[in-house]
Amino acid sequence: MDDATFFIVGANGQLGRALKSKYPGAKSADIDALDITDHDSVENFDWSGIKIIFNAAAYTNVDGAETAEGRLTAWQVNAAAVASLVNVSLKHDIALVHLSTDYVFDGTQDEHTEDEPYSPLGVYAQTKAAGDIAVGLLPKYYILRTSWVIGEGKNFVRAMLDVGKRGIEPNVVNDQVGRLTFTSELVRAIDHLLTSGAAYGTYNVTNSGDPASWADITRAIFKEAGFEQKITDTTTAEYYKGKEGIAPRPLKSTLDLSKLQATGFQSTDWNVDLAKYIQKEARA
Repeated sequence: MDDATFFIVGANGQLGRALKSKYPGAKSADIDALDITDHDSVENFDWSGIKIIFNAAAYTNVDGAETAEGRLTAWQVNAAAVASLVNVSLKHDIALVHLSTDYVFDGTQDEHTEDEPYSPLGVYAQTKAAGDIAVGLLPKYYILRTSWVIGEGKNFVRAMLDVGKRGIEPNVVNDQVGRLTFTSELVRAIDHLLTSGAAYGTYNVTNSGDPASWADITRAIFKEAGFEQKITDTTTAEYYKGKEGIAPRPLKSTLDLSKLQATGFQSTDWNVDLAKYIQKEARA
């Protein structure tokens, strides 16, 4: 594959940075050249020579999406902008690789398969489901449905490492269960799908390993980092009690990985990548 034919939307986000590292010849553009929330900007952009668009852009402020301003932005970025990318992909015969989320489900199933019906709870979730539906109209697309992403940027692991360094004993929810997804794993899966000739469609992509709660993951982080503070379990309802503007969260976020693994992909246990990530953070 010639990565000069790749275009990364959202190149400065956690996944975008990982994609740029994997595909250094891939193209991207700043907002002055391409504003994905402006339909005309997307339509008039020079897409010549582009064979694959990676859409790593998203409005991910789950609670912010519940506000009047955030709701507007979430729909613009996660739905309308995606529809514009779908349109140019269809017009120019471009394959679209799009990132989705466990939030498109209500979290009532112990494990989610790719063909589970959409059941989004909050505004962010609804906008991501709308984007998925638009992408699914293309003849050439990969939707990678993922959860709990960890990469180069603000994320849960870095937040808990900071908490641990400051000697804080955190309260962490224990009733949201799923798996971490490191951007390294996402990029491996994307590259595998592109190079293996896997059928177009939707694939669940997270790290493998036993599902865990955020509280259990925090314990794993503290153990790996050598912190000895106490971690107190709490429920999602208790953690957000009395707070306004909080979006509903799916409690069960574990994604079934069998479809991806049937293509020959060997998933990495999240504990393995977590250890590598923390060791790298310690050296930084």
